[in-house]
Amino acid sequence: MPLGNATTRRGLETTTDYQNPHRPLPVRVFNRIGRSWNDPGVFAAPGTGRLLDDARRKTGLLDFGDDGHFEALQVLLQSIGDEAELTATGRLIQRNRLSGALACRLRIEHLLNKHPEILDVDLGSVIVITGLQRTGTTLLHRLLHCNPDIRGVSGEEALDPVPAGGAAGRMAAGRRRRALLAQRAIAYLSPQFMKVHPIDHGEPEEDVLLLDLNFMSQAPEATMHVPTYSRWLEQQDHTRNYEYFRKILKILCWQRPAGRWVLKTPHHMEYLDALLKVFPEATIVQTHRDPQMALPSFCSMVAHSRAIFSDRVDPVEIGDHWCRKTRRMVELTMETRAAADSERFVDVSYHHLLDDPMAQLRRIYDRIGLEFDHEAERIARQYLKKNPKNRYGKHTYRLSDFGLNGEVVERQFADYRAQHAIPFERSG
Repeated sequence: MPLGNATTRRGLETTTDYQNPHRPLPVRVFNRIGRSWNDPGVFAAPGTGRLLDDARRKTGLLDFGDDGHFEALQVLLQSIGDEAELTATGRLIQRNRLSGALACRLRIEHLLNKHPEILDVDLGSVIVITGLQRTGTTLLHRLLHCNPDIRGVSGEEALDPVPAGGAAGRMAAGRRRRALLAQRAIAYLSPQFMKVHPIDHGEPEEDVLLLDLNFMSQAPEATMHVPTYSRWLEQQDHTRNYEYFRKILKILCWQRPAGRWVLKTPHHMEYLDALLKVFPEATIVQTHRDPQMALPSFCSMVAHSRAIFSDRVDPVEIGDHWCRKTRRMVELTMETRAAADSERFVDVSYHHLLDDPMAQLRRIYDRIGLEFDHEAERIARQYLKKNPKNRYGKHTYRLSDFGLNGEVVERQFADYRAQHAIPFERSG
């Protein structure tokens, strides 16, 4: 029996039948009706104006700021319209996401105009976790964040960094409610995705969600087939994007002060030079895992994610795209690190993190000058106990599902493996 059918029946493991994703009946009906719509909507050249008008109407504000977002949005919309082949559900979600990002930009500029002192906020010390996708970045991020002395970007803040106006209590409640609805929507649309990457609105989230407010992040290519946008993004200078990101962090710090930050996203590997320029005080924690396991694990995550938005999920195309992209991320990080101060970096092995997480936390605490005392260890151990591996089900993936094999991957990543002494990992 094919693995996909078996795992679907048991419900404990993720399916590898990526081209036939689970769809709730109401979603199937909505998508079927949506196939008769010929209007491309916002996903065409004129669509940018429609989105801008929607955001202005929603907020009553006019100033989006000038951080290079307009060109990025145009390229993204054109790529979605030409290449992504979204379902009706996908079009609706993406339109709401982009309109919401523009509305957030309007509220950000409005807040900064009212409170220019925000730009003088001191972020304090900054820890940035990066590494290839599926190398333990999320686990390490949440273990550091569970210490009350280390602040992260919560899921609520990542989705809604500047809530609509009102009393503080109502703003907080509204932010929490919207984050919970987003979490439930993903669980409803793709239970498989929740097994791959469990989402909790109360946990810290990826910085990529804030970078996406400038429409310059890996998020679109991880959720849709947008190769034109991806190529364009790789050719851009991301310094202004990181400056905008820093500005948002200052807003969050102004709302809820912190002396230490922990940030995280694999996206930072690709543009580490820009990050180091904008965050000269940051300590970079890079995680490492066998690429022959990390790559298919992430390709599987991409396939499950794309299936939320499109009926077209091509595992071989995903494998080809992300093998190239992952190699690019590794090479650019190696180049940047070769020219940077080595004391700014801490390397963490995926295997060491799983085998002895307390030892890895102690190494990081020592580097940032924070004591890993009994209370810090107790909190971390408590988190691990409440969040065991495979809590929501086992993630199943294979290189062959994505048109890849060990020999191909090894040719691409041999230098990376050798530089960081990354051991081969046995599947299962």
